[in-house]
Amino acid sequence: MQKLLKTLEKEIFPISLILILALARLIPHPPNFTPIVAVAIMSSCFFRKIHLSFAVIIVSMLLADVFIGFYNNMFFVYLSLLLIAFIFFKISTKIKLQNLFIFGFLGSVIFFLISNFGVWILSGMYEKNLSGLIYCYFLALPFFVNTVLSTIIFTYSAFIANNLFSKKAIL
Repeated sequence: MQKLLKTLEKEIFPISLILILALARLIPHPPNFTPIVAVAIMSSCFFRKIHLSFAVIIVSMLLADVFIGFYNNMFFVYLSLLLIAFIFFKISTKIKLQNLFIFGFLGSVIFFLISNFGVWILSGMYEKNLSGLIYCYFLALPFFVNTVLSTIIFTYSAFIANNLFSKKAIL
């Protein structure tokens, strides 16, 4: 029990930060300008165990989706976030201030491709052929811009906040 409490105490800042970022989906914002891809990227940097990253992503998404509402392509959105967390967990030692822009862009691309594939498959708005898929991705480009901008802003914010907190905790 004492070991569990010690672990939770050590993880309280990252868990709080990620939940705050994920719950930011609930405040009014431009379409796809949310911190959720940044949450997937940074959770892999904050936690030593991948299952904790996955749990925080799923719980924070479900909490927000209870209020926002559930949607057809939830599976693809959640899948993309878990894949992003997995990829960045594998390279978490390489996550540095200098490469956050590239990693934010890469995470946004993964999210864009998988979540919009889900829109194409499930929505019935597009022909089920290559032309329909390309058209779906084309129409989603304005959302991609917002995803990239928000991911970069929130990834840098989370990274800097975590480093400041870690340094203060050490002092």
